[in-house]
Amino acid sequence: MTTIQAGEFWVANILFTSGSSSKKRPILVLWLDGDDVVAAAVTSAKPRTSTDVELNDWVTSGLRVASTVRLSRLDCLEKSLLIYCLGKVSEGDGERLKQVWNTYIKLRF
Repeated sequence: MTTIQAGEFWVANILFTSGSSSKKRPILVLWLDGDDVVAAAVTSAKPRTSTDVELNDWVTSGLRVASTVRLSRLDCLEKSLLIYCLGKVSEGDGERLKQVWNTYIKLRF
């Protein structure tokens, strides 16, 4: 299997809640945990919350359209659900993602 690294954009089979079907969607790998990855959703929609980060370098990252990473939409996925790598997050976009994460993603208990 291809090596998966944090900071890479992948196309993954995202299972519907019912488990009856799936859809191929882009994701950003945030970290690896054994046979799983923790990933953020990637969408073509404009940012709508403070935890959405619009990518400046989406073309060089391998994405087909202008994209936003939704840090509030996380999935824990088996590595086997990742189909192929699109590219890697740019240094600038990566720094902005880290800044938003460190500012807004906090445990609330």
